[in-house]
Amino acid sequence: MEKKPDRRIPRTRAQLRHGLALLMEQKSVKEVTVKELTDLVNINRSTFYLHYTDIYHMLESIENELFEDILRTIHAHPVSPFNERSFPFIEDIFAILFDNREICAALLGPHGDITFLNRIEEMLSHYCLKALQDAYPDLMDNLKYSYAYCVAGCVGLIKDWLSRGCEESPQHMAQLTFRLVMNTVRDSYPHS
Repeated sequence: MEKKPDRRIPRTRAQLRHGLALLMEQKSVKEVTVKELTDLVNINRSTFYLHYTDIYHMLESIENELFEDILRTIHAHPVSPFNERSFPFIEDIFAILFDNREICAALLGPHGDITFLNRIEEMLSHYCLKALQDAYPDLMDNLKYSYAYCVAGCVGLIKDWLSRGCEESPQHMAQLTFRLVMNTVRDSYPHS
């Protein structure tokens, strides 16, 4: 007989994740202690140590899960030069951000982890710039700057949306982002 998964594990991890997000609104992860986190979410420290070795391990695990979600989205929607086929990818990214809004707001907030943001930007750049390079090799001198401008704008837009508690729906934000990106790059490359 197959062993049933323990439903307490995801619930415990969600509580810890929520607590970490709350603490990171106030302070750097370097200042967060296991005792402080477990007291906040009313979980025994030994339970914490069943899941993670320390706060840094917990943060790394959370970041890796988000990274994998984004990577799966990239594979589900192969990156193409910015056109209508890009919209489902953008929509799925906003769905991931919304589903993980508390911890994403903390990671991208003033006490967040810039390494995580850099890692995501690097992954997206790898796939997006490669698609642009393959499609428009002669235009890359300008496209790389248009791309950098779009990424910086999208990061700012996402940070603002998350910091405001995701007042608008993920679909609305995906549509807005898609329009802004398309308007920015419209004259940078020939439309297919």
